[in-house]
Amino acid sequence: MVIKLKKYSHSIPTKIIVFMIMITCITGVIKAFVDVEAVNDGDLGIVFEENYFTSQAYVEESETIVSSLTRLIGEYKSEEHILNGGSITEDELRGGEDPLFSDFVNLSKSYNPNASEAENYEKFKTEYADKIGQARDRLIKNDLREYHLLLQNLEEVEAPLYYASDGVNEYTNTTTEKEMFKTYPSYMMFEEYKRDIYPKEIKENEHFYWITERIDELDPESHVVSIAFTKEYLDEKIEEWKENKVLTKAIFYRLLAFLAGFIISFVYLLLVTGRKSFKDEELRMHAVDKLYVDLNILLGMGIVFSWVAVLEDVSSPNIDILVIPITIPVSAAVFVLILSLVKHVKNKTFLTHTLIYRMFYRLFQFVKNVYDSGGVGVKTVLIVIGYPLLIAITFFMFPITIGLAAWFAFKRVKSFLAIKEGVERIKDGDIQHSISVDGNGEFAKLAANINSITDGLKKAVDSELKSERLKTELITNVSHDIRTPLTSIITYVDLLKNEKDPSKVKEYIEVLDQKSKRLKILTDDLFDAAKASSGNIPVTLEKIDIISLISQGLGEVSDRIEELHLEFRFNHPKEKVYVSADGKLLWRSIENILSNIFKYALKGSRVYIDIQDVENEILLTFKNISAYELNISADELMERFKRGDESRSSSGSGLGLSIAESLIDIQKGKFTIQVDGDLFKSMIYLPKYKD
Repeated sequence: MVIKLKKYSHSIPTKIIVFMIMITCITGVIKAFVDVEAVNDGDLGIVFEENYFTSQAYVEESETIVSSLTRLIGEYKSEEHILNGGSITEDELRGGEDPLFSDFVNLSKSYNPNASEAENYEKFKTEYADKIGQARDRLIKNDLREYHLLLQNLEEVEAPLYYASDGVNEYTNTTTEKEMFKTYPSYMMFEEYKRDIYPKEIKENEHFYWITERIDELDPESHVVSIAFTKEYLDEKIEEWKENKVLTKAIFYRLLAFLAGFIISFVYLLLVTGRKSFKDEELRMHAVDKLYVDLNILLGMGIVFSWVAVLEDVSSPNIDILVIPITIPVSAAVFVLILSLVKHVKNKTFLTHTLIYRMFYRLFQFVKNVYDSGGVGVKTVLIVIGYPLLIAITFFMFPITIGLAAWFAFKRVKSFLAIKEGVERIKDGDIQHSISVDGNGEFAKLAANINSITDGLKKAVDSELKSERLKTELITNVSHDIRTPLTSIITYVDLLKNEKDPSKVKEYIEVLDQKSKRLKILTDDLFDAAKASSGNIPVTLEKIDIISLISQGLGEVSDRIEELHLEFRFNHPKEKVYVSADGKLLWRSIENILSNIFKYALKGSRVYIDIQDVENEILLTFKNISAYELNISADELMERFKRGDESRSSSGSGLGLSIAESLIDIQKGKFTIQVDGDLFKSMIYLPKYKD
């Protein structure tokens, strides 16, 4: 049974419903974050915390006190220490809020760049003594203010209990001896190099390093910091932490649900926006999609920033009420713009549909049209007018513009010199030289035209050299092939004149008959090659069944095939294959190829004949293994009087393939050969017959 799947269509009402679901979900996500901020200061990590001692809340509670204590005993120590300037460092005087030393280096005549830094600093302290004193007083006042603020904050702390000392100054909120801190249900004691923490889970708290970083800033040999939590205080904080965790967990699950709904609906809209179905390739644009992409992005960012500003201005009690009515229209507008951007991404117009691109593209097209339509004079005028305008527009980056202009001029001068040098070399006879100029400008076109002239010259010279070589080889080969039987005829005629023995006379006559026939074959082949290459042979193109032609031809040469013990494999389509060709000329070409196979194929080997349908042509391929080592190229074998056996010991004339090529050419076909090791392949391309 075949089940046909119905093509699902995404109707407009469906998209609207999914869009409303997405807006509802994203609003729910934002409302969940607002609720987490109100309940637990935005900390979702409480959901995964095991107990109060491994929580962020415990560390924050402790770190606030530890931070104040470490600053008191490590930086400020006491009020007297601050008034004496003990809390002020040289770096603060040299480069604090008032960078006095920098002013001395940049403005003072007393600064000596060749002197050492210590010498310059002594001059600085002398010359800027008043300003240094004023800066010192200002820093002392700031430190005193900060010192008393820390003391005030610590005085308000009743629990937990704390104790800190630098060996001289002590800060504590209890009369209990510090050794008694260990009697409390939770404590942290840092003395010398020891860290006594209880309970042990505190060390596993991932935020515990906030506290240890503060402690590590102190001198472990003289500083002591201890904190202890009473049972009442811990019970209250643990209960508060549990309540926050329950509320935050409920909000977290709500957040996950809304987030999953948002992702599913948003991904669905990403896939279907602009299309009626998943398989629909046509993209449909609407009015909002006409808005330029860059303006779309700016508008969306403006809406989001405005939304954030409005929510920041809303007071804490009211934000919980107003976040939903404010977020729904804002998120709807933003996601309409986002889906419009998605359409442009699908349509591959995200960059091209920007206002900046359109402006620059039109300006570029205008300049390009003027530049392309004009001559060198127009282009020069355009550059002369355009460059000052470019300078005016880019005045803020004038050095870069000058650099680009210099680079442009350098490239043009370099191109001109390359053309000048190239023409000089070609004029002196170096026609192999090619002028290389990058780009598509006037100089590049001029160089290309000159190169095309030299290419024509090279082809003409190469053609002339090849023609001369072929003429020489033709004369040599014809002389050799004709002289051999002719010499034999002359020799045997002389022998006949003086021979009286009838049996020897008969033998000489047979040799003369054989050599004369050989001479006739050579002259006939030479005549045929001349006629074929000249194109003076009459051609009658007709409908030829190529499979039948090959089959009949193989039947006619079956004796020769058996004599050489060759095994022919004929592969062809089952249906008839018709070509447009002259039957006689085509068979003559095939006969020459078969003759070549009979002369040069390895005895007892296989010969493959394949017929293939290649678009508007029929490809006829002959493949055989050569009995001779083929150490010459396919192009050389196609030349006249060339043979596979360089010793020329075979009976061939070397004209068979050349004649076949010429005969196929005048039938509007193509003949090629390929040599791969000892594999010899002949290929005939013929046009299909069209009714």
